[in-house]
Amino acid sequence: MKKAEKPLFVENLSEQLKAASSVVLVDYTGLSVKKQQDLKKRLSSVGAQMTVVKNTLFKRAGNNAKVPAETLSDTVLTGPVAVIITEDDPIAPLQILAKFAKEFGSGAGLPIPNFKVGIVEGNFQDQTALEKLSTLPGKEVLFGQMLGTLAGPMYGLVATLQGNLQKLVYILNEKVKGQS
Repeated sequence: MKKAEKPLFVENLSEQLKAASSVVLVDYTGLSVKKQQDLKKRLSSVGAQMTVVKNTLFKRAGNNAKVPAETLSDTVLTGPVAVIITEDDPIAPLQILAKFAKEFGSGAGLPIPNFKVGIVEGNFQDQTALEKLSTLPGKEVLFGQMLGTLAGPMYGLVATLQGNLQKLVYILNEKVKGQS
């Protein structure tokens, strides 16, 4: 990247970070170009974008976007770092990264790509938290499960009340048949 392009790149990245519902930093060391392209394609299917960024440029963009300081620390921003940004479902990219890491993990047992840190809906998440979040179902599925849990007792009450009405109708029918 030319020196004149860097300020524009930092400004664009800052805007993306401000608008993102999820920002995840991963170490992609050991990932071939073909696998990187495959991962990018999978991420784009859920509205996420993976970009390899120089650590200094990410630090500048993060400072402009007021990203939590833990994300911009020197211990996190070491080595090759890829940034996954999404404005849609914040959990979906994590799920894809975890699934991809299981499929293409290295022989040493380390997942590739490896979570570093992230920001999910404005909250800083460390590596352990990101791994736990990646096992959760998507936001829409969780909302559906919650709605089912809340609606369950109501359906039970309706079924109970309908049962009583059905018994009353049955008794009245028997009474009518008995008088005939």
